[in-house]
Amino acid sequence: MRTLLFGAHANELLAEVERYPNVTLAQSEQEHPDVVICYGGDGTLLTAERKWPGVPKAPIRNSHRGHRCLAHPAPEIIERLANNRLYRTEFTKLACQVRSSQGRSTAFPYLAMNEINVHMGRINSAVRFKLWIDEEPFEDGHEILGDGFVVSTPFGSTAYFNQITRGVFHTGIGIAFKFIKAPVNHVIVPESFTVRAVITRGPAVLAHDNAPEYHDLEEGDELIVQRHKEPAVILTWEPMKYPSDQF
Repeated sequence: MRTLLFGAHANELLAEVERYPNVTLAQSEQEHPDVVICYGGDGTLLTAERKWPGVPKAPIRNSHRGHRCLAHPAPEIIERLANNRLYRTEFTKLACQVRSSQGRSTAFPYLAMNEINVHMGRINSAVRFKLWIDEEPFEDGHEILGDGFVVSTPFGSTAYFNQITRGVFHTGIGIAFKFIKAPVNHVIVPESFTVRAVITRGPAVLAHDNAPEYHDLEEGDELIVQRHKEPAVILTWEPMKYPSDQF
């Protein structure tokens, strides 16, 4: 089992991992590991998924904010990992393709384990957009005015989606709106649905999970968000009933 240690203080686990002969440590981040041990908080896990998408992650909590990380002692988690006694759990991810008003598309979609986040580009200027859910016009096709919106997975519903709605969901795709002038709070749709948005007045900015890069959006730009074909894989202590449950 080729294993990579990832996180600011991941080397603290080195001696514990080396106790198990069947666990071979990857020598660099350029190697393709079988498992990534994430030692930190939720941000460490999200970053690891961006770096090694689809590779199973064993998230060990080393942070007060690691609610989506295993809280058990690190030696116990590593022992279970070495003896194949953690549970493989798949979590839906989102893919977002951007088509500019000039007809160009992003070469690769933005992938998110938590959410796709659209926000106004200027702090004193709202963004306007129209939304379609599986090609059905949302709000009868009326333009929506506000600070933006979030398209979330069930896993990510405990993050920004929860801060907006004060709720979580277990299945599907969630859409939450930020300070919009419309009598709607949020919408949950089947995960097979596609969410499409067109910016009718910018500027706006697109972010995904905790990625450091942003994508500037202007009038006429189109976003297409749908379930990604490949899930994120996390090794959990027990089988997960709902993807929004804490580990």
